[in-house]
Parts: sequence; structure tokens; C-alpha cells
Amino acid sequence: MQIDAPELGEGECYARQSLRELEHFAPPGRRVELERDGRLDDVDRYGRLLRYVRVGRLNVNVELVRRGAAAPYFFHGVEGRHAGALLAAVDDARADRRGMWRACRVSWERDQPVVTRSR
Repeated sequence: MQIDAPELGEGECYARQSLRELEHFAPPGRRVELERDGRLDDVDRYGRLLRYVRVGRLNVNVELVRRGAAAPYFFHGVEGRHAGALLAAVDDARADRRGMWRACRVSWERDQPVVTRSR
């Protein structure tokens, strides 16, 4: 929730690495907690649950952004409960050129899906 990562099916730069980062924190079969944000929609237009993912005390959404495997995405500009942490994480990732910020040409705006292209 509130993040967007490079798409595998679209052939975007850093898509496989982003998936590996997610699987590092939440491999198939691992128990996770899903956190709903009452300020935001419950499901997206495809019927998928919109949730923050937690493994123990770790907010996986924020950590993926911090590692450069995803970027914040505030649909229609609506910021949820963890918007501040997501924005701080993307600032850190960009400044340190982590993940997609090093490997790709990235087009990102807060209220648009991230787009990555090979350098």
C-alpha cells in the first residue's frame, strides 16, 4: 500500500531485483501481518487488498522504498498513515543511489506509478 515497484511483465528495469527484495522479507509461506489504513481505499480497481505488510515490527513497504526496490505512490495525492516514513525512505534511497536509483533511469512523482528504464 502506498508504494509502487517496477513491473515484471512490463520489462522494467530493476523488476526482478525488486521482487527478490520483497521475497527476502516475506518469502512464500512466511507469516506476515496486514495493516489496513482507514484513510485509504480498502481494495484497488483489480480487487486486490490494499495493506501495509509487516513482518514482526518491520514495515516491509517502507523498507522496500528505503532499499530502492519501490517508490511511494499516493494515488490521487492521498497520503496514508505512513506517508512521512515513505517519503523519508525515498529521500534516503535517492541520496544514497540505492537499488533502482543507481541501476535505472527512474521517472517518479508522488502521485504517479514509478517508471524505470535501463541506462
